[in-house]
Amino acid sequence: MFSGIIADVGVIKSAQDREGGLRLTVATEALGMDDVQLGDSIAVNGVCLTVVALDGNDFTVDVSRETLSCTVGLEAQGRRVNLEKALRLSDRLGGHLVSGHVDGVGEVVAFDDIGESWKLVVRAPQELAKFIALKGSITINGVSLTVNEVEGAEFNINLIPHTLKMTMLNELKAGTRVNLEIDLIARYVERMMNAEKEQTK
Repeated sequence: MFSGIIADVGVIKSAQDREGGLRLTVATEALGMDDVQLGDSIAVNGVCLTVVALDGNDFTVDVSRETLSCTVGLEAQGRRVNLEKALRLSDRLGGHLVSGHVDGVGEVVAFDDIGESWKLVVRAPQELAKFIALKGSITINGVSLTVNEVEGAEFNINLIPHTLKMTMLNELKAGTRVNLEIDLIARYVERMMNAEKEQTK
């Protein structure tokens, strides 16, 4: 489990083909690797991945073919990526509960400087639109954000300078595809509602 508060922006040092998937080595400076062990989880651009090797401030993860098919931003050497270690029970929850399981890939419609902040407009896959609510939480490339407006499958978010400085969201532009994770609570509410409908049939 994660919070969506990015600890560092790392760089994919290598991306090696591995039976249809990839083995990634990621370099980080500020993530703090002293307490990371083999088998620990790290979110890379919002995708929960398991550490299989460590070398100083570099860590290696395997990405399955299935994960590559439903995410973006993990396939290219040299790409900058948002990083977050898994939460400990004693950690502050500064964002919201994030599982690291990407629900779909959205597309940036617009990304505009509006003075004190930047306005990001994203189009979500139609099947995810019902989960996105005004003032609700959503994760974009691993970053916990608050939805300001929703219209159909499009939603917008205001990004403050601090968020842009601490994440790689400052690299977004119209047409960029992004990993989306809907609010965990919304997912469970839908499951419960569907279960009730099935029971009343």
